[in-house]
Parts: sequence; C-alpha cells; structure tokens
Amino acid sequence: MNQELLHLLDQISREKGIDNAVLVDAVCSAVLSAARKRFGPFENLDARLDTTTGAITLFSPKTVTLEDDIVDDSIEISLEEAQEIDPEAQLGQSIELIHELEDYGRIAAQTAKQVIIQKVREAERDTIYREFIERASELVNGIVARVEREGNLIVDLGKTEALLPRREQSFREAFKRNERIRAYIIEVKKSSSGPQVILSRTHPGFLKRLFEMEVPEIYEGIVEIKEAARDASGRAKIAVFSHDKDVDPVGACVGIKGMRVQSVVQELRGEKIDIIPWVDDEVQFVRNALSPAKVARVYVNQDENTMQVIVPNDQLSLAIGKRGQNVRLAAKLTHWKIDIMSEDETEADTVRQNALRQAELAFGPAKSEAKSAEPLAAQILEVEAPAEGDVAAESEIVSAATDGTATAPSVTTGMADDETPDETPDAATSEPALAAVEPEEVETLEPEASRDPEPISAVAEETAGMSPAPLEADDGSPSEESER
Repeated sequence: MNQELLHLLDQISREKGIDNAVLVDAVCSAVLSAARKRFGPFENLDARLDTTTGAITLFSPKTVTLEDDIVDDSIEISLEEAQEIDPEAQLGQSIELIHELEDYGRIAAQTAKQVIIQKVREAERDTIYREFIERASELVNGIVARVEREGNLIVDLGKTEALLPRREQSFREAFKRNERIRAYIIEVKKSSSGPQVILSRTHPGFLKRLFEMEVPEIYEGIVEIKEAARDASGRAKIAVFSHDKDVDPVGACVGIKGMRVQSVVQELRGEKIDIIPWVDDEVQFVRNALSPAKVARVYVNQDENTMQVIVPNDQLSLAIGKRGQNVRLAAKLTHWKIDIMSEDETEADTVRQNALRQAELAFGPAKSEAKSAEPLAAQILEVEAPAEGDVAAESEIVSAATDGTATAPSVTTGMADDETPDETPDAATSEPALAAVEPEEVETLEPEASRDPEPISAVAEETAGMSPAPLEADDGSPSEESER
C-alpha cells in the first residue's frame, strides 16, 4: 500500500507537472486534517511521509519538563513519561509521541480526500501561472473552444483556456469553433478560478513575432525591428535596422519576390504592411515614416515634441492617407506629433502672419488694445491696391471705415451743391452706404438723361394719386360707371 502511494504521487507529478514535494505536503496536510477530527483542534499534531518506504507517521512533538513545571500538556511532557517512550530522554529534549493511524472513520477519510484534491488543484494553478507568465509577449497556438455573444473567443491552449476579447481582434477576421488560431499573450492574471490568459491579434508585438518566425535574420539578431505601429483600419508600419552593413534590413524582411512579407500578410488576413529603414536622425526618420509621400521641408519644435512637415501640393493627400491613416501611423512609429501642410497653405499662412505684423506696426500697441489686429489683417488681405481716379477715393472710404475714427471723403451722390448732408452716420449705418459705393457699381451707373422718361412719369402719376381719364361710351357720352 505504501509503495502504491509513492507510485501514484509520481504519476500525478508527471501528468500535472507538479513538483513531488508539493504532493507529499498535500498528503501530510490531509492526514493532519483527518487526525484533528479525532483528537480535536487543540492537539499539537504533525505528520511525516517517508519518500523511501512510503510510511506515514502521525506524531505530537513535546518538550521534556519536570512534572511540577508543566504549564501546557499539549506541548510538554514529564520526565517520567518521556523516559517510558525513550529511556535516554532528558530535560529540555523534544520527543515525538507517535499516534496510530487506525479507525479514523469515513468522515475523516473524506476530509483527507478533499484536502488532497484542493492542494493538487492549487499547485496545478500555480504551475500554469508560472509557465504562462514566463511566456508573456510570445506567440501561442490554440483551438477556438467557443464563441461568446459579445464576439469574445475562448481558446483552448491545452493546459488552460485563454480569452481573446473582441477589441483585440481585427475587423477582417472571423473565426469559427474548432478552428486553429495563433495569438499573442499580452497579460496573465491570477483569479479565483485559476490563471487568466489574455490574448491579442492586434498588438504590435504580434506583428514583430510573426516577422521573427519568417525572417531568420531577425531571429538571429542581425536585423532588429526598432518600432512597430498598427492601425485598426488594417495597415501597419515597421522600422527595421541592420547591425551588419552588408545586410539590407528592408530586403531581408521582404524576401525573394516578397515571399516573407506575404506570409505575414496572409496570417493577418490581408493587412497592408509598410517596411521602412530606421535611422538615428529624427527628421529623416519622420521623412521615412511618411513614405510613400515625399517631404519638402520639416520644422522641429523640441519643446512641444512637434514637427511641422511641408509637402508638395500633389503629395498632401498621400501624406495624410485615407482618413489620416498614414500620418497617424507615422506619429505612432516615431513618437512625434506631426502637423502636415501643403506648400500653398504655408504661403497663405506666411502672408497672414505678415499682414498681422503690418497691422500691429501701423496701429501701434495703443489701438491694438482697443481693437483686435487679427480682423484688421483679414481686411488688409481682402482689400486690393487702389487704382487711379475715383477708385482711389473709394478705397479711402474703406480705410476710414476700418479705422473707425476718420471721416469718409466726399463722394458725388446726386445732391445739390448748396445742400449739406446730415450728421455723419454711425458705424451701424455706414456699412450699407459703403456697400452701395462699390467700384463696379459706380462704373455701371447710367446718367439720368439716358433714362426712359415715360416709366418715370407713370410712376409719378401713380404715387401722386392721379385718377385715369373717364371712360366714354360708344356714342361719345360719359358712361354710367364714370358718373358714379
């Protein structure tokens, strides 16, 4: 029976991957639990398993003391009783009082069984946790056990089950039950039900591990993946660097006829991957990250960790990408805030800044406090240079209106020479007047002599309330209607 117990412990140790010492401790704990059912919870008990013979010993360790000095008989024994057990016992010596393992009953045996099962289960959970916590940031292969309503996948990894949340899956992917799957371990947590392994297929580390499997130079350390960035819309960028000047890092990742990178693309269900060379120069690295767009100039702001990138007009949409995809991936890859502008936008911004400076110089700080210079700069940009003649007078009116203090120059408006205009209209009424004296309208005004007099007289008769001529009957006499 004792040898069979040892063989059983060895078998459990191999199958569950549990240390044999842990199983021996579980058996001793089970024996103590059963013994306390018989001797009570206050008895000082201990158990020992001989790993050679398989014998289990239950005993009570006690200290030899004079009979008059005994305080607690559960841990102390008199010298006379100790010499009956061991004739060579002396004062202060610790001896073991052996108990027989017989007639413990069915309840005690059931308790021992439950203790062994619980200890083995806890040991198995700890073993699985230690195994997978060491495999964090690595790839694992499994089988989809079930698909939950929320879209989460439960993956069977053999020794335990892992969770692949919906947020960690690509929109291109759709897995079914019993389908093989490869994923990346991002987290291992302890829980009451055992270790919980969290998987991902959208993490940048998943992309790195796939390239390590496909590219021997990366696995050997000749080529290194410095940075990797992925976007949920189905595109990725990686920056590679070669520690050997004779090895092209981009070519090593692409492979002959693109075989290596195509294997990774197939695993990612058609995700587009940009492979760019990594350089130590941050400006050049940003230029490479924005490929395939071409960059004209780059302005760096170290304090705000920002780069303003100027691209040709025909390269703006390519640099930004679909829904900002390209620039977003470049910002993740380089860890810089990137602001992209076209050359036309840059010139317009330069003109605007110059106009602001001119407005500040023209009006000084005193007037700039009462009136914002920025709206004024916008008006300066809109107003064209004055021409000769009447147009110059009209531009003078516009300048006076923007100032708000100068008076408008005299303009011929059709009033008599001896008539004087009323008070100067306020700002609210001056704007329509200015709008009525636009240059185009002044040039298209017709002289009064060329107007048709007949419509003017007809209008005058109607406004004056003149009645039309009375109607006549056929014989020349006034009709009844006209008399009434």
